[in-house]
Order: sequence, then C-alpha cells, then structure tokens
Amino acid sequence: MTLLPASVPLMKSQTWGRWDRETALVAQFAACVSFISFAFYFQHGDLLLYGDAVAHMNIARRLFDSRTPGLLQLGTVWLPLPHLLMLPFLIFDAAWQSGIGGSIPSMIAYALGTAGIFRLVRGALTVDSHPDAAARIAAWQSAIIYAANPNLIYLQATAMTESLYLALFIWAVVYFSEFVRLMEGGRLARPVEPGREDLKTTTKERSPEIASSSLVKCGLCLAAACLTRYDGWFLAAATGVAALAVVLKAKAVDRNLRRSLVKFVLLAAAAPALWLAYNAIVYRNPLEFANGQYSARAIEQKSTATTHPGSHNLPVAFSYFLKSAELNMAAGGLQKLWVALLLLGIGTVLIFNRRLSPLLLLGIPIPFYMLSIAYSGVPLYVPTWWPFSFYNVRYGIQLRPFFSAMAGVTICLLFRLAPNKSLKITVASAAAILIFVSYASVWRQPVSFQEAWVNSRSRIAFETELASNLKKLPHDSSLLMYLGDHVGALQRAGIPLRRTINEGNHRPWKAPTDREGLWERALANPSQYVDYVIAMQGDPVDTSVQKQGMSSVLVIRTAGQAPATIYWTHRAAR
Repeated sequence: MTLLPASVPLMKSQTWGRWDRETALVAQFAACVSFISFAFYFQHGDLLLYGDAVAHMNIARRLFDSRTPGLLQLGTVWLPLPHLLMLPFLIFDAAWQSGIGGSIPSMIAYALGTAGIFRLVRGALTVDSHPDAAARIAAWQSAIIYAANPNLIYLQATAMTESLYLALFIWAVVYFSEFVRLMEGGRLARPVEPGREDLKTTTKERSPEIASSSLVKCGLCLAAACLTRYDGWFLAAATGVAALAVVLKAKAVDRNLRRSLVKFVLLAAAAPALWLAYNAIVYRNPLEFANGQYSARAIEQKSTATTHPGSHNLPVAFSYFLKSAELNMAAGGLQKLWVALLLLGIGTVLIFNRRLSPLLLLGIPIPFYMLSIAYSGVPLYVPTWWPFSFYNVRYGIQLRPFFSAMAGVTICLLFRLAPNKSLKITVASAAAILIFVSYASVWRQPVSFQEAWVNSRSRIAFETELASNLKKLPHDSSLLMYLGDHVGALQRAGIPLRRTINEGNHRPWKAPTDREGLWERALANPSQYVDYVIAMQGDPVDTSVQKQGMSSVLVIRTAGQAPATIYWTHRAAR
C-alpha cells in the first residue's frame, strides 16, 4: 500500500520557479496574522522582553553607531546574517528604541516560511499535474499548524532569529525535495493552460535543467541558514550527504547536473568556511565562537549552578528537547497526541512511501540539539521538569516544521484511505478541531512568551531605572560602559552607542588585551576619555577601571540585578 500509486509519475507536481496563486494566498494570510500579532505585542510593550532580541538589534546598530564602526562590530558568537538584515531598519532611532526595526525581517520570514510549508507538503503529496483534494487539504492544514502556533507568532514579532532560520530551513528542504522528485521521476509536468499543450513537452524536456536549478537554490538557502544559526551547519552537512547519495543513485548524470552539484557543495560549505576564516583572522582562533570567552561553553563553566539536565547524557538531552517541542505545541495530554501524529507521519514515510523521505530532513533539529545540550554547554530548562524554570524553552520551536509536515502526511493518508465523502469530511474536521483545541490551550500563555516574560522582569526593571538616570546626564556627555549585559538601558534612554566607549572598541586580534585600544586606554585613564563611568558590580568596568579621582554620583539597586554605580570623572566641570 502506498500514498502515491506507483503507476502515476511522481514528478507531476508544481516545482517551477514562480509561485501559483494558492501559495501566494497562503503567504498573504500569514502576512496578515504577522501584522496583527505584531501590533498586539507592540501595543503591550512586549517586543523587547528577550534579552537576546535586544542584543541582536544593538549588534546591528553598532555597525554604524559606534566610536569604531564597521563589520568587526559583528562580534563572534552570533552569526551575522540576522544583524545585516536588521541594519537598514535600525537606522531610524524610533525603530531602534521601540524594537520595530528588529521585528521586520522576522515578520517577512514568517510569511515566507508559511508559504514554504504549504508548497513543500502539497508538492510532496501531489500525484498528478494538479493537486487532488487530499494534497491540498493536507497542505493547508500543515500551513495552519505552522503559522497559527502562538509561540511562533510571538517570536516572529521580535528580533529573535528563530523565524528567519525556520524560513531558510523550510525553503532549503522545499528545493531539495523538488530536486529529488525531479531526479527520481525523470520528468516534470506542470498544469497546462488550455490551448498551450505545447508547453507540456517543453517542460518535460527541461526537467534536468530545473533539477539543477532546484539544487543550486537549495544551496543558497543552506548558505543563508548557515549564516543565521549554527543549526544550519548541521543541516547543510546532512543535506549535502543526501544530495550526493541521490546523484550517485541516478542512472544518468549530465554535465550541467555535475556543475550544479559542485555549486551546491561550494555554497553549503562557503558560509561556515567564511565564519571560521573571520574568527581565525580577527580573533586568532577559528573556533572563537565555540570556545571563546563569550561562548556558551565559557558561560557554562563560569556558572556556579548545578550541571544542567542532559549534560553528557544524550537520552536526557533528547527528552528535554522533545519536551520543549511539546510545550511549544500544546498543553497537557494533547502533547502526546501530537507526538503520536509525528510518529505516524514518520512511519507513513518509511513504510508506505519512501519517496517522501526528503521531508525527514525537517527532523534534523533533534540530533543537533541533543548533541548541543549534551556536549556543547547549551542548557535547556522546562517549567514542568527539574529544575522547573524557563531557559531556552523556545528551542522546541525548531521542530515546528517537522510536526507540521508529518501531520500533513498523516492527514493525507487518512483522507485517501477514507472510503466515502463523509469519512473524508470527518478526517479534515478532526484535524481542524485538534489544531484549534491545541493552540487554544496555550494561547493565553505561550511557553516561549512565558520564558521571555519571566526572565526579563528584573532586567527590564533595572534597565528602566538606569535609563531614567542616564537621561539626566548632559546630552553631549560621553560614557564608559560595558554593554554585554545591559545595552538595553542605552536603547531605552535613546543614547547613541557612539557616545560610549565599550568593549566593542577593542581590536580583537590583539587579544587578550589591546593596550593601545580605545577600550583599554579608557579603562586605565577614564578621566582622559569620558565624562561618566557606569560600573555594574562584577563587570569589566567595575573590576578594571581606575577609580581614583572619580566621584560616585549615584548607586542604582533593583531586585535580582547587580547594583550599578555612576561615577563622574571630573573631565569637565558641568
């Protein structure tokens, strides 16, 4: 038994470049949801809850708003593409202070990701040149499962990188899936307009050319994904192995396809190679992002807390990651129902139709996060298991495309197995009800929103208090401040970053110290370079700055945060 009859050419699906009206309609609906949700969270002041979102925007901002502007302000731990995409929207101070500038790329990516899921599922399940009712219903419900998720809806309204990466991830799988179908089917047929039957033959003859184009587009998406999150590196390696296996399995490989395979490999490898080279040249360590002083591993080693669950334990790491995915999907017993649908979809692919196997690439986050949690110092805490807190729970959103696609495969299977129209309607209705009930159970308090809200309370209170006092300083005064922890205070106060001397004004290739750098010179003699010093207990300014000759102006204390002291350097009497 198969989902797709063997007698029907698998490649009769819509895989040409331009979007059809139905895919465009999906993207338009998603754009409406994106804008409405953004307006809601903006009105409630929730765009800047995640400290990482604030940090992403200020990394992009300091590319031009700095004493030492330029690409070196990108830093090392976070990959550069999200910051480069935010850059044009953060030029305006209002878009920077409000967080709007960081949200725009995420919102666009959300709409594109939704359209990608629709195209992926519909194309994979289509058995003729026109998708049947089963394929279309499954594709629509997969798109709804993806786009209507309350956790993703919140994340796409912020400057977090999840929405952008998911869109690139999905489209990489879309193009790879189309490449595989073209290679295995040997021809491509698309819907022929009345009176234009001549186009059908032409399109079939161009199947190898279109396959090559799909592979190169996949490589472009992988390159962008590799410059967005490190998940993309793992995805690129897995997809590269799969593409090579498909080409080796093919009976005939022409010169054009070989060239496209080379382009694909170069594109997929170029982004990681570029980032390694950047780290090697600038930081004298190609793995600075992985083992440097700001890496996740270094932060874990500095922490005095108990070893996080899953550390050096792959089964526990898997269970915590899967639990975070369940929490991002639904509440209570509904979580296990979604896992069952996921397993049923995987079983359908492996048992009934292995030609759908490219969809299994959507499960790549599982081994990646298992390894990251177990061996790369990446903690993940969920509120329902010890230590009963929120930390990186949002990582579970990375399985959203996998849940969406496998649910679509299952729905399609059940729809085609249903012997009559009444049962078909029952299948489609049951799926819609499950989606509604599941998301209604988490709509008021999406776990990714809870994570942001719980972990931001003390930080926002501190930064708001600090910002209100910084506003009182002379508008032309200069500041010495470590921005790694509380750059949000400057953002809230509307103080340009170029008014500060911070750790970004350092030549990293002189690490660990740059005695002639602006940052080190200001720490050694602040009265020569700045008017005020903001030192937070335990930060580099507090531990390194020479405080002789400075006057303490104010000490700011809020619950849950280290106190901050504002010093006057007497650089000029004001």
